Amino acid sequence: MEYTREIYWNVGHGATTLVPMYLLSLAAVAILVYAFLQRVKIYKQGQKLDRTDQLPLRVTMMVKKVLLQSKVLNVRGPGLAHALFFWGFFLLFLGTCLIVLQADFTDLFFGIKFLQGSFYLFFSLTLDIAGLVAIVMLIGLLIRRFIVRPAGLENTKDDVIMHGLLLAILISGFVIEGARMAVTEMGTPLAAWSPVGLWVAKALSSMGEPAVRGLHSNLWWLHLLMVIIFIAIIPFTKFRHIFTTSANYLFTDLGPKGLIPTIDMEDEEAESFGAATVTDMTWKDIFDADACTSCKRCQDRCPAWATDKPLSPMKMVQQIGEIAFRDPAASLPETIEKDVLWACTTCRACQEICPANIEHVNKIIDMRRNLVLMEGEFPGEEVMTAMENTEVNGNPLGLAFASRGDWAEGLPVVFLGQSTDVDILYFVGCYASFDKRNQAIAKAFVQLCDAAGVRVGILGKEEKCCGEPMRKMGNEYLYQMLANENIEQIKGYGITQIVTTCPHCFNTLNKDYRDLGLDVTVSHYTEYLAKLLEQGRLNLTPQSFDCTYHDSCYLGRYNDIYQAPRTLLAAAGAQLTEMEKHGIESFCCSAGGGRILADENIGTRISEKRAQMAAETGAPTLISNCPFCLTMFEDGVKGADLDEQLKPKDLAEILVERISG
Repeated sequence: MEYTREIYWNVGHGATTLVPMYLLSLAAVAILVYAFLQRVKIYKQGQKLDRTDQLPLRVTMMVKKVLLQSKVLNVRGPGLAHALFFWGFFLLFLGTCLIVLQADFTDLFFGIKFLQGSFYLFFSLTLDIAGLVAIVMLIGLLIRRFIVRPAGLENTKDDVIMHGLLLAILISGFVIEGARMAVTEMGTPLAAWSPVGLWVAKALSSMGEPAVRGLHSNLWWLHLLMVIIFIAIIPFTKFRHIFTTSANYLFTDLGPKGLIPTIDMEDEEAESFGAATVTDMTWKDIFDADACTSCKRCQDRCPAWATDKPLSPMKMVQQIGEIAFRDPAASLPETIEKDVLWACTTCRACQEICPANIEHVNKIIDMRRNLVLMEGEFPGEEVMTAMENTEVNGNPLGLAFASRGDWAEGLPVVFLGQSTDVDILYFVGCYASFDKRNQAIAKAFVQLCDAAGVRVGILGKEEKCCGEPMRKMGNEYLYQMLANENIEQIKGYGITQIVTTCPHCFNTLNKDYRDLGLDVTVSHYTEYLAKLLEQGRLNLTPQSFDCTYHDSCYLGRYNDIYQAPRTLLAAAGAQLTEMEKHGIESFCCSAGGGRILADENIGTRISEKRAQMAAETGAPTLISNCPFCLTMFEDGVKGADLDEQLKPKDLAEILVERISG
């Protein structure tokens, strides 16, 4: 027998079938397009932003991420279920397109049939398996959503309608196939290539041919109607993410990760700074709300949400969308609430895990900018004091700028004001300069460089705070003032390489300062020392010890530096026990986003929660690579009453103890 089947069997291939089918399809597509065009008008309320440069690269990224479901698969359980459902449904869609192509174009006009022979057998088997996988995965997702109901996963009318409609479409498709097979393929070799359809056909075969034909015809039209309805209502439900999430991959920020746009503070035409309303945001910020799938992955990983603070990145993004569509003139900070905005540590965990490519952090910073620059508001008096201290003395601790280099007394350090004969400029940062606990990091780093034959220079009293905490708190004016002064000093001394022990300084000098004209090589000390180790210039004598290691947000998620610190730990003899949340999933220490300057008055302390995670490993030492983290962990260990169990140390302190003679 010929391996093929009659398309439009039992419903006919004439005008009575094709005309209403195509008219309904065109109407559904027209509704979909019109509804999205109406939404585009809402997106355009936002400021212009070019996200169409390097278009071939963007299109390639989009196709790969959509087809491979790579971002969705970052969470294995529900991510795998969603990916399998997508692949199954996508194959069914392609199969339908091939059927329409042959029946209504190639065969109709040219007499060309390609759905026959061995290809048809493969086609039939593939679609049967794809449909079965899609049904099983969809049922699994329905059970998770409506029965298991993970905390924070909210169900809406959208979920009931769209999930139910999808399930009905898939199941009815198999019943239609089974009804056709019960009349045309039972007892033939062809039937085995549609195993699910065959199972349904066997169940229907006892009904008799007239009844099966009636069932097939009625269900065929009902199935078509359900598909038409599904297409038409996509823009009105959260299932619009089928298009908006895919488009958001196209609109990926191709710049340095975590870069904050620099405001022209001298723009005399600017009426305000920061985002007070959605019209102050970019169109992408509004579009992000439409791309959100409400999967709550960002919320699950937010350290603020995990410690009972009011910030949910998911809800914040959704609120922006609600404001844009319902009341564009509404105040963003007032509607979203200021405590929500101040709670963010800018750890970027939300953005890294988001399967929809939503950009959360800069939205919050933009709203903070408006509060600080236009309203003069801060989350507390202590933050305002830190800002004032920085304006006067160049550091938030309020200590005299003239003493900034005192920690280096007796160490092989060159002050650039006296000589520029150095290999690197060590940008020390405020905490390593003034805080006694963190001065140990600076001293250890200098000793390690000296052991490797590296000549270290510092700016001393000429160095100012890099401005990162102030900028993340929204004080763009103070940040730019500090940054420009630092850049002037660095350029004046002809520096070509900078090393920092602070990931916040590193990220700021390496990315943000470039917008203001700094163009030199900037390294974090872990990468710099790892290279010296690899080159044989830094020799260490390993001494075995047990520890756990904290990936700081600004070294890890912001700069993808995970291996260098672990390489150094291994060289030092570390027996490393990883915390459950490590690497890209690392849990914030609480100091980012300028929170190092602010008291933590809402919920439980993030640093205490992280200290407890470290203690659960059983390791006696918690290793960090950041003065902010070390400061938080010193407090967190005490606050969690873990003094006898856990000791925080910086990686540099471990390494300096193991310098080979």
